[in-house]
Amino acid sequence: MEIVQTYSDAGKSGLKIEGRDALRQLINDVEGGETNFDVILVYDISRWGRFQDADESAYYEYICRRSGISVHYCAEQFDNDGSPVSTIVKGVKRAMAGEYSRELSAKVFAGQCRLIELGYRQGGMAGYGLRRMRIDQNGVPQGILQFGEHKSLQTDRVILVPGPDEEVGNIRWMYRQFVDSGKVESEIALLLNERGVVTDLGRPWSRGTVHQVLTNEKYIGNNVYNRRSFKLKKKRVENSPEMWFRADNAFEAVVDPQIFFTAQGMIRERNRRFSDEEMLERLRRLFDHHGYLSGLIIDETENMPSSGSYQRRFSSLIRAYELVGFTPDRDYRYIEINRGLRRLHGEVVTDTIAAIEGLGGRIIRSPATDLLTVNGEFTASIVIARCQQTPAGSLRWKIRLDTGLAPDITVALRMNEANDAPIDYYLLPLFEMTAGRIRLAEENGLMLDAFRFDSLEFFFVMAERVRITEIAI
Repeated sequence: MEIVQTYSDAGKSGLKIEGRDALRQLINDVEGGETNFDVILVYDISRWGRFQDADESAYYEYICRRSGISVHYCAEQFDNDGSPVSTIVKGVKRAMAGEYSRELSAKVFAGQCRLIELGYRQGGMAGYGLRRMRIDQNGVPQGILQFGEHKSLQTDRVILVPGPDEEVGNIRWMYRQFVDSGKVESEIALLLNERGVVTDLGRPWSRGTVHQVLTNEKYIGNNVYNRRSFKLKKKRVENSPEMWFRADNAFEAVVDPQIFFTAQGMIRERNRRFSDEEMLERLRRLFDHHGYLSGLIIDETENMPSSGSYQRRFSSLIRAYELVGFTPDRDYRYIEINRGLRRLHGEVVTDTIAAIEGLGGRIIRSPATDLLTVNGEFTASIVIARCQQTPAGSLRWKIRLDTGLAPDITVALRMNEANDAPIDYYLLPLFEMTAGRIRLAEENGLMLDAFRFDSLEFFFVMAERVRITEIAI
């Protein structure tokens, strides 16, 4: 046989076809009839992928055979001739390929948890005010790992140590401002930005980044792992505290534990879930005191749930106003909806950045436009499409594409009828979008719904960086 072309996905995960550019190119070439070969040589069954659904690799092989191209397995002990024996053996080996990934995942997770309990850091950036220190097998420090650097020896380990004095001082200042001065995260972020202080990634501070500093136990030296899971590239889940693995006092503390736990108590009390009756009683007393209500008055009053809490609990602020007997002079529902959508936009952008960075990706966020540059490879813009009802009762959404920024991908969140949660997501590529605005109905046909997804997992996969882990056999 003469080898005329090679398709190789070196170092890529075989759990999903996403990221397998060579395999996808092979399938596209075969389906498009753009091949100059009659046979595909595959090393063994697992090279199609270690899919958790064994039928997926069978499907890709079927596409090739349907196009008249036969598949030969070089290292398998059977002829791929379509006989009952080969069919049974292939089915078993496809299942074994997926089982290998499941077993390996369990072993790697168990090993990571053991190292966590021994006090070693398992991946991820150190964070503001901390640095990653490489130590050898005897615990002797070998130097600070800079951003983007990784240990090279399997016997080496990584721990966290305090960073520069200026950063450590800023961390302690944040806690004092929160605990002693009563400032909330957004106020602390504003003061930091006014002083020209930036995060460890060189970005301005936000409410979310300050909140992460105020709630992460690594600042008191605790090593905590498995807060969230994304095993076998399935659904990302937030784990309950009883599923966390931890080692207390594993690192040198940056913040005094007493002030840290005081801050946690304040945050828990602030986030304490009031009953509907408690929330309405507090709102009623506020109305009796001022004679009128607004979101600003609610947010500026001590010991009151936020206006956003009222909106989420009672569907809208207007509904909460009605329940305590207050009727605004005009219909402000659109204002409350827009305010909620602006708040949601900031949260989605922050959560998206955190999710991609958690996968090893790198994002640069424009402070002026919120345009995201992912891994220096493509740009993305996140927009929210408000749900509107026509006089006939149909639902419509308008998506505004920012043609001035020309992002490679526009991530559009389509909101539900109450405009309080997204129902799905559209990933709209620039080359397919020619108009500045898109109008969506409940059903939009294949031309648009081909870009519709139920979650942002596909977008996260586009930005994921795959790490090659050394495994001792």
